[in-house]
Order: sequence, then C-alpha cells, then structure tokens
Amino acid sequence: MAEPERTLDGRYLVIDGRRWRASDPTIPEPLRAELVNELMAARRAVGSAGRQAEGSDEAVTAARARVQDAKVALGERGEPWWEPPSAEGLRDRLAAAMRTLLRSRKPESTICPSDAARVAGGETWRTAMDAARGVAAELAAEGLLEVRQHGAKVDPSAATGALRLARGPGWRG
Repeated sequence: MAEPERTLDGRYLVIDGRRWRASDPTIPEPLRAELVNELMAARRAVGSAGRQAEGSDEAVTAARARVQDAKVALGERGEPWWEPPSAEGLRDRLAAAMRTLLRSRKPESTICPSDAARVAGGETWRTAMDAARGVAAELAAEGLLEVRQHGAKVDPSAATGALRLARGPGWRG
C-alpha cells in the first residue's frame, strides 16, 4: 500500500481530497507503533460496540474515548504538534499518552513517565518530565493509575527517582 500524499509542510495527509492531520513525526517508532495499534483496536471496539444490541451507548462512548486518547497522544488531535504546546495542551497529551500506553499493554504491566514524555515532548522530551510526573500525580489522585517505585505504591508528590505507572483502582479500560 502506497503512503498517502502529504502537504508540502508534512503536517497533513491528503486522502480522497481531504486533509487529515498527520501524526507527530518526533514520536519514537516503537511508541508510535504501540499508539497506532491501540488506535486500531479502539476503532474496532467502536464498530463492535455499535453492533451490540443492548448497552451499546456506554460501550460506544468508552470506545470513542479510547480513540480520542490515541489520536491526541499521536498528535492528530488537540494542539498542533508543530507548535510549542501550552501547559494545558502538554498536560492533555501526556495524560492521553499515559492512558493509551497503559491500555495497549497487559493489565499487570507498567509504563515509565518518560514514555509519555517521549510521545508528547518530541526531541526535547526531558523538558516534559516534570509535567509528566505532575500528570501522573493527578491521574493517581483520581484513582486512574497507581504510581510505583520498586514495585510498591508510593505518593508521587514525595517520591524521588525512577517511577513506574500502573493501572489504578479506578481504571476504566
């Protein structure tokens, strides 16, 4: 299958005469592939939920939220990836990346906050690390994820050093 046409600036794909925002090219390939795989799984979930007879509204809404997270993480929605992000835009993309990466892995798996920073921060991902730790703390306060160190749950505001993020007690897959 041929690559879709791109605009001269590389920011958009042109498919059947329509422009679609391209994924952020600075996302490292292994993480980009993981995000795309989750996006495809989420799109299949939307179709599957739509074909269900009962309870489909809630399932469709959840599946569409998965699609939204994956597309924001990839830079296809939200603030344009080619512009410097606002604090809120960076926070939204980090949160979407964390949720998407946790969904794409086994339930018992963890991710590093730097994975989300590499997705959202591009080549200057290290500058996004403080924001990534802050977003992890926010999501932990909501119960969506759990912050761990050496396999034990820790208070993200007090923890120093390397952290791992896992699905929390309030996780909504």
